[in-house]
Amino acid sequence: MSVPRRFALAALGTAAVATVVPALAQTGSAKQARIVVPFTAGGSNDVLARVLAQKLGDLWGQTVIVENKAGASGNIGAEFVAKAAADGSTLLIAANNVMSMNAALYSRMPINPQKDLDPVSLLGTVPVVLVVRSTLDVKSVQELVALARSKPGGLSYASSGVGTPQHLSAELFKSMTKTDIVHVPYKGAAPAITDLIGGQVDLLFGAINSLLPHLRSGKLKALAVAGTKRVRALPDVPTVAEAGVPGYESDIWLGLVAPARTPADMIERINRDVRKVMAMPDVVEKLAEQGIEPLTSSPAEMAKLVASDLTRWSKVIKDAGIRAD
Repeated sequence: MSVPRRFALAALGTAAVATVVPALAQTGSAKQARIVVPFTAGGSNDVLARVLAQKLGDLWGQTVIVENKAGASGNIGAEFVAKAAADGSTLLIAANNVMSMNAALYSRMPINPQKDLDPVSLLGTVPVVLVVRSTLDVKSVQELVALARSKPGGLSYASSGVGTPQHLSAELFKSMTKTDIVHVPYKGAAPAITDLIGGQVDLLFGAINSLLPHLRSGKLKALAVAGTKRVRALPDVPTVAEAGVPGYESDIWLGLVAPARTPADMIERINRDVRKVMAMPDVVEKLAEQGIEPLTSSPAEMAKLVASDLTRWSKVIKDAGIRAD
């Protein structure tokens, strides 16, 4: 599997998962294992967690539960895990907004993700796609840029909320193309997509799993993939960089983290088990159905990615004057 440029060092396995069972067994702990999802049920984070939890339970003969603790763009769930016992029994599914975007968006953070959470492994990426309403008279990224430049402030883009990866993907695009496109935030992807189809807004950057049904029906048009490589579901759709914006790159990545001060040998064992479970063909197939492309890393490689993303997105957020509180 080819991987995005900034994930090259992280691509040491085919996918990732977490289990606390071997760690708990060796420490004699009787605690139940749990994976916390800092968002509501039904999204990519939740689907990933439930697939992994089921397989882990089967593999280790112990129930691995999933708990949804949504709110504050993932900060509530992240704080819960950061304050949990550092014994491997509580882990967090953490997207890039939780680990590297929120710190630049919020003036007050309940935790410092880089200090209070220890990376275990990347889990995968969810490709982001630039789409426009079917009635917008553009067929390429270059035509979209030309149209936007010809009428500053005349086009609008939807997002699933202020500070989300989808929002920041669009702001990065605006910055790199020197265009003025008005942001219209929504409370979630579903209403944003509904209004895009209805013509209330002109375009959006969205997760591929939410967009594919509407692309296949012709209700929306895909202009480009935001990552560094094309995706299997849309083989004829170029990347934004290929389409005329060199250097553009934006993905939603998902990772696994533990409370800080979790023993290093325990994290290494969990990381090792992650790769074993996620290499199962049926797991890979199930995640593919949800638009999740498996990708693993070492703890150190994930930490490096978090740090580089914080630097990159902090600049985008500062330049655009975005605040989430």
